[in-house]
Amino acid sequence: MNTNNEYNLTKADATKPVYSITPFTLLDYPHKTACILWFAGCNMKCVYCYNPDIVFGKGKISISEVLNFLNRRKSLLDGVVLSGGECTSHKNIRQLLQEIKKLGFLVKIDTNGSNPEKLINLINENLVDYVALDFKSTKEKFNEITKSNLFSEFEKTLNYLVKSKFPFEVRTTVHSELLNLEDLQSMTEKLENSGYRGKYYLQYYLNDVMSIGNISNTKRNYINTESIQTKLEVVIRN
Repeated sequence: MNTNNEYNLTKADATKPVYSITPFTLLDYPHKTACILWFAGCNMKCVYCYNPDIVFGKGKISISEVLNFLNRRKSLLDGVVLSGGECTSHKNIRQLLQEIKKLGFLVKIDTNGSNPEKLINLINENLVDYVALDFKSTKEKFNEITKSNLFSEFEKTLNYLVKSKFPFEVRTTVHSELLNLEDLQSMTEKLENSGYRGKYYLQYYLNDVMSIGNISNTKRNYINTESIQTKLEVVIRN
């Protein structure tokens, strides 16, 4: 930081990783006031995703600009949410988190779990306080839904978070044409068998726009969570 309390991180600013900033939210970090940094780019291309500008687009905001924004909000926010896209894919995330922690913010990471080694290192360096882990689908449907072969990486992330007892939640976006009751039953069993005992959040796809996979929200078949045989608390978030 220079004498005018403005950041100028020349090397880190060679790229602009952040697509946009949501300046305030009460919903995305449990029990905290926060902002959201939306990172451009993702190593999954989920067919239900309705944010192609973020997934395929380029960032517009540099790390210096992010830090200058946060520096002006130290007394207004408790935490910062890193979302996307996939924030853990960006090479300068460690430097960014170091600076965010210096400013005194809590950090929540939204992740698809595809970069377990990087996430584990960030956690071990005390740069992350909370994780929201996206459970995209069953292993059998994973490649079809995410257009990736990263299920084993997701499993490694889940197993680490469970065994380390790190504060985290698991969530699944449910599109009526992609996941059914049988799938969700299998997914809850996977979580239980891994040792997860937290809440399992289901978020129904509610956007009336075409997705990356050209799947529209033609119907909304809400699943009766009481039909899922599990000891986990299944929570509908929307």
